[in-house]
Amino acid sequence: MGSILQSLNKTVAAGTLLAVFLLFLVTSHYGGFDQLYWASLSRFLHVLTGTMWIGLLYYFNFVQIPNMPNIPDEQKPAIGKVIAPAALFWFRWAALATVITGLSTLALYYGHEGAVNALTLTLVYGFDGKQLTIGIGMWLALIMAYNVWMIIWPNQKKALGIVEADMDTKAKSARTAMLFSRTNTLLSIPMLLAMVVAQNLY
Repeated sequence: MGSILQSLNKTVAAGTLLAVFLLFLVTSHYGGFDQLYWASLSRFLHVLTGTMWIGLLYYFNFVQIPNMPNIPDEQKPAIGKVIAPAALFWFRWAALATVITGLSTLALYYGHEGAVNALTLTLVYGFDGKQLTIGIGMWLALIMAYNVWMIIWPNQKKALGIVEADMDTKAKSARTAMLFSRTNTLLSIPMLLAMVVAQNLY
């Protein structure tokens, strides 16, 4: 067991095998690979990738950014050159994966009409509280994902020196990335509420 837990790859592989085994056990409950089965699998992947995305968002805002001023200058390159680029890699790709799995979950659970109604905030097929709530959560998440890819990541590349930029541009880019990361933190609270509440509406 110790050899598994000392390796991240082995740990993830073991967790995946356990999940596959559990999935195999509950497959009989679904009566085979029907739509409910695929919808449940899609939702699992959505929650998994969303946990990675929002977890890293909260890491940046609750841990890294507030504590950077407390780190000695000679130690800051370890954050900027090693930790932050790795975290941003998983951050941005988890955001994209969350959007993709979210859209697939929407289609599988709600069907064409329900998905369109959620995406249009019930303006097409009429008011439905559950579809409106999930739609609000989705649009907040889409805005957040846009911020990640179109604003935070391009500015972080400049701030971290991944692309060439002068010191003034780096400082401005770091501030812009921070402000939009804080914006995403703000939006994540009502977004998560909408996602959770929607599951309990009829």
